[in-house]
Parts: sequence; structure tokens; C-alpha cells
Amino acid sequence: MANPYRSREGLSSRPVAGSDEIQLRIDPVHGELDEEISGLHRQVKQLKNVAQEIETEARVQNDIISDMQMLMSNAESGLKNGMRRLNRSIVQHRSNHILQVIVFGLVCFIVVYLWSKHFKR
Repeated sequence: MANPYRSREGLSSRPVAGSDEIQLRIDPVHGELDEEISGLHRQVKQLKNVAQEIETEARVQNDIISDMQMLMSNAESGLKNGMRRLNRSIVQHRSNHILQVIVFGLVCFIVVYLWSKHFKR
């Protein structure tokens, strides 16, 4: 198994420097050329099937990613709207709270004033 592309006796590959191509050398003495060619055809078909499966999986994953990005943008906009409503509610409650404190102070002042008028007599 020193040569990964060697499939049978009489057929061996030679790596080409700086290229993705494979050069084959056929030894006619040991050669069963038709079997080698049909074996190579099967391997090419298998590689094509694997490439198609990879392409299909990549498409599915890209679809999932785009759906997740859309979901995240929708969630982000919903969160922004919720934060705006919450901020408005806080401001409104704060102003209501201040009004309640002022009214409570006025009521206390009036009660103390009327109480002091009532006991001075």
C-alpha cells in the first residue's frame, strides 16, 4: 500500500509535481487493461456520487443557515420593539410614580394642616 493509486499489478501511478493530475503507467505483461478501465470507471462514478452528495448537503446547510439568519433578524427586530415598549412603560410609570409622591405629600400636608387647625381651637 505504498502507492495509494495502485490498484493491480501492471498499473501504477506517478505523481506529477504541482498538479492534481495522475499519470498512469501500464505494464502490458501483467495488464488486464479492460478490467482496470472498468474499475477506474466505477471509482469515477463513486466519486461523482460522493461529490453530488456533498453538494446536496452543502445546499441543505446553506438553506438552514439562511433560515437561521432570517430567524435571528426577526428575533432582533422583535427584541428591539419590546425594548422600546418597555422603555416607554418605564418612563410612564416613573412619571406616574412622581405624581403619586407629590399627591401623597400634598395629602399629608393637608392632613397635618387641618389637624393643627383643629387642635388650636
